[in-house]
Order: sequence, then C-alpha cells, then structure tokens
Amino acid sequence: MVSSSRNFRTDFLEEWPTPGTAPIFDSSMQSNFTGLVGKTVHLVCKVKNLGNRTVSWVRHRDVHLLTVGRYTYTSDQRFEAQHFPHTEDWTLKIRYPQRKDSGIYECQISTTPPVGRTVHLTIVEPVTIIVGQPDLFVNKGSTINLTCIVRYAPEPPPMMVWSHNSGIINFDSPRGGISLVTEKGPETTSRLMIQKAVPSDSGIYTCEPSNANPSSIKVHVVNGKCFHPFFVTEEHPAAMHHGDGSSSYATTKPTCFIILIMANVMFI
Repeated sequence: MVSSSRNFRTDFLEEWPTPGTAPIFDSSMQSNFTGLVGKTVHLVCKVKNLGNRTVSWVRHRDVHLLTVGRYTYTSDQRFEAQHFPHTEDWTLKIRYPQRKDSGIYECQISTTPPVGRTVHLTIVEPVTIIVGQPDLFVNKGSTINLTCIVRYAPEPPPMMVWSHNSGIINFDSPRGGISLVTEKGPETTSRLMIQKAVPSDSGIYTCEPSNANPSSIKVHVVNGKCFHPFFVTEEHPAAMHHGDGSSSYATTKPTCFIILIMANVMFI
C-alpha cells in the first residue's frame, strides 16, 4: 500500500516549490506555431517552478477549456493533453488540424490570480501551382520549361515527383534531354526541362510534392507558331516558349490564317 501511494505521488504530483519562488514561463519558447492541414501539431508551453499548481490550455475564440494538467476537458477527440513526469513541458496535441483551428491559445498556470501565456497557431494548406496553367504551347524543337512552385508548406517537400500522362518521368530514358532542378526554401521551386520538344511530348504534366496537393498543366507541342483558335483569345492568353528559352504570351487572335478559315467553315 505504501509503495502504491508513493507511485501515485510520483506520477501525478509535482514537488512543492522552494519557498520564495513562483512559477514562471520560459520566455525562450516560441509563441508562433504553423501547422499543416491534416498533420498533427503540438503547442508547447514550458513552465519553471510549477510546484503543486496545474497547467491548463484554453482556446481564446470561444474561451473553451481544453486541458487541465494531463487531462483533456473537451469532447473533441482531436485535442489531447501531453506531459511527462519531472519535465517542464506541457503540450497541447491537435490531431487532424483544420484551418478553423487557427487562432490564439493560452497556456495558464493555476496561481491566484491565474497567469497565462498566449501562443498563435496558423494552420495552412500548401498551394501547388505550375506557371502557365492551364495550357502551355511550345514550338516543336524548342525546350519545354515547366516551373512548379509550392507555397505555404511548413517545410520544404522531401520529394517532388513529375509525371507525364500519369506515368512517372524517367530521367534516364532513351529519349534523353530531360533534366530537373529543385530549389528548396520558404517557397520550393522545381523546374522540369525537356529539350528538342516533339509532338509525343504533348500531354498532361503533373507536379506532385510529397506534402502538398498535385498540380497539372496541358502542354501542346505545335509546328511553327500556329495556335489552336480556341485556346488563343483575348480572354484566355496562352503561354508560348521559344527556342532561346524565353516566353511570350499571345493575347491577340491566331496568326495562322488557314486554321482560322477552317474553323469558320466548321460553324457554317
């Protein structure tokens, strides 16, 4: 019985503070947290000299008490209190966070009156875009230059996979002339280059970061500068890549007169 009582004290109680000391927050801990939609996030509060007081987490937007000590006081099972005995960290764990979970949370100590430290949580959903979407027109024999940008990811994606018509691009294929350059940072950029474009290079190209949604673009390899009349209009400009690597955007009517005549005949 004595042993059981001692274990209870060890597991659930903290030592009383030394006379003259008061619990304080560790100001070196971060106060801004960024999480990814669907990926577990941890809000950490570090308290020194806690003694027999308790630490609670409160959500500011609705003044909802989420945790007290190591107990969770909310019916939302995504939230969980975490604390390991004899440590100073009191953590609010949020599983499957959503953008609505963004906001201010407060770590409170049960002193009289209570004292608290606020932290700000931002839940973001990464955005993946390919420059030139949704359609890109490239001259036959030119270089296809596709740039994929990943924004708002809490960390650079570990992998960036490119595919052509649902098949993963093989950089060692007999076709040759395919290269990839990826620069990781607050915004990760992945640039796919395919030299000496041929008609079979046309199709759907998809950029798929390992921690964000994929993005696709439809590439058209054309002869000369004849554009399809339904893609090149003033309302929907089409990007055009040239052999020297530069790009331009067609914002006027098609320059290929024969195609225009054929298109007009279709509507007669």
